[in-house]
Amino acid sequence: MSKTTAGYFFEDYRIGQVITHAVPRTVSGGERALYHALYPARGALYSSDEFARACGLAQSPIDDLIAFHIVFGKTVPDVSLNAVANLGYAEARFHAPVYPGDTLRSQSEVIGLKENSNGKSGVVWVRTRGKNQHGVAVLDYVRWVMVRKRDLDAPAPQTVVPDLAPVVAAQDLAIPEGLDFTRYDFALAGEPHRWSDYAIGEQIDHVDGVTVEEAEHMLATRLWQNTSKVHFDTTQRPDGKRLIYGGHVISMARALSFNGLANAQMIAAINAGSHANPCFAGDTIRAWSEVLDRAETAAPGVGALRLRLVASKGKMDALKGEDGKYHPDVLLDLDYWALVPL
Repeated sequence: MSKTTAGYFFEDYRIGQVITHAVPRTVSGGERALYHALYPARGALYSSDEFARACGLAQSPIDDLIAFHIVFGKTVPDVSLNAVANLGYAEARFHAPVYPGDTLRSQSEVIGLKENSNGKSGVVWVRTRGKNQHGVAVLDYVRWVMVRKRDLDAPAPQTVVPDLAPVVAAQDLAIPEGLDFTRYDFALAGEPHRWSDYAIGEQIDHVDGVTVEEAEHMLATRLWQNTSKVHFDTTQRPDGKRLIYGGHVISMARALSFNGLANAQMIAAINAGSHANPCFAGDTIRAWSEVLDRAETAAPGVGALRLRLVASKGKMDALKGEDGKYHPDVLLDLDYWALVPL
């Protein structure tokens, strides 16, 4: 009997199925150093223990997206090893900061299934929860993935499409215990802009661009232990290209957004996210943001901004055409809440 596995295919999933993912991972400062080497991330809260302590935290946590990528990476062998594409995200909440020394593990529940009309693949929705060594939830989110079928003759499952909230309500945002921005040092953070300086509907061009390199993408994908075949094996796509991991695009766009949003320190929730078009080595990623909403929180000096972050490899003013479809240059459309000093 073979000791290897080809992973899950579409017909292997069942509604209500719970999958505990291997392998737990203890986080160190090495993840932070590599993350900051891969992306132009400069958030002060994630760079300085002293800055973090002045904001009421015990020390500098690791970047929120490091936690997201680690928890996500655990799920890949069971959810997206045989994926055609990772399609989107919803209802993501960051419940607690992750610090060096914490150990993260992941578990997913299948909440939706829909076979595609071509009969060759289908969409799988899962709700994934990441917990630390104390069993405390650090984040949870829903994502949906297009997965190949192993047996094209396998009967289609009953279609179940989950009803997902379009946005995480501001009152449901989890604010880290002790977070206090009343002594926030704007000079050290890099920009003077506070919560009240941002207007709903305002658009911010983040100016800079970064050309994606094959080696950097491969390093990032391995760093998060993402084993999806389309990121490594050129025979998995008809065009013979490695697909750039969507999380790589998210982190690059988030890092680029520092220019104009340096004080959007912590991601509290991801309301929705779409990988609008594939990204390949050689593409140059640029980013812009739109302010969608503002809310106050119960934490001293802490406000929340709802932001739309768009990553594009072309013109910055093109998002969707008259047909409602994304412009072919748009790579990412991400709707999220960030915590900002009042």
